[in-house]
Amino acid sequence: MDRTCLTVYLNSILLKKSLLVGYFVLLQSLKLNPFSVIAYIKGDIQSLTPTFVILENNGIGYHVNISLNTYSKLQGSKKCLLFIHYYIKDESLPTMFGFTDELEKSLFLDFISVSGVGPSTALMILSSYSPAEIQSAVVDGNIALLKSIKGIGPKSAQRLVLELKDKFLKVAKPSTISSVKHNTLIDEALSALVSLGISKIAAQKTINKILKAQPEIDSVEKLVKVCLKNI
Repeated sequence: MDRTCLTVYLNSILLKKSLLVGYFVLLQSLKLNPFSVIAYIKGDIQSLTPTFVILENNGIGYHVNISLNTYSKLQGSKKCLLFIHYYIKDESLPTMFGFTDELEKSLFLDFISVSGVGPSTALMILSSYSPAEIQSAVVDGNIALLKSIKGIGPKSAQRLVLELKDKFLKVAKPSTISSVKHNTLIDEALSALVSLGISKIAAQKTINKILKAQPEIDSVEKLVKVCLKNI
């Protein structure tokens, strides 16, 4: 292929790309998503990494970005079904995100609806904690936990709580939030007792005994004090 033909060929590729990008930008300006009809993709796993999966369906390989939560659920699987969200912004080509369950997808959409939280940060949130733990952190206003996530600063953490707390309270299962709080209470009390020189085994047994007898205890300070009296 001579230089002139090569130039024409390359220009045609650039033109096609420009037209494709322009098409997606136009659809976005009209608030239309050409891929919104794709609810999920079911197929064979050709490649799996902690950040994406190549999913083959009818001879087409789809590059789907995933969270660590989804990655852990897909390990060892040859086939899977992923709930899909297509993200389109400005002049960038669309990006596909996949989730093993609709709750994780719903949370992802909630996160990217918050100002300052993009899809990469939303995936990082879902990769750092379980959906139940994140819901609980937002409902409790646990800014410290949210700030511990890469990409989430103080302002973003406050916005997540401000904009999503009421919504999570309406849709989250009380039993799920209660369970997370209970586990956090146990972990923090156990850590406090161990730091006071009590063996982990003895501390764990005492905590279980106290909570069984007094399930109404809901603060770390009170639980630790009662445990110290019974060790």
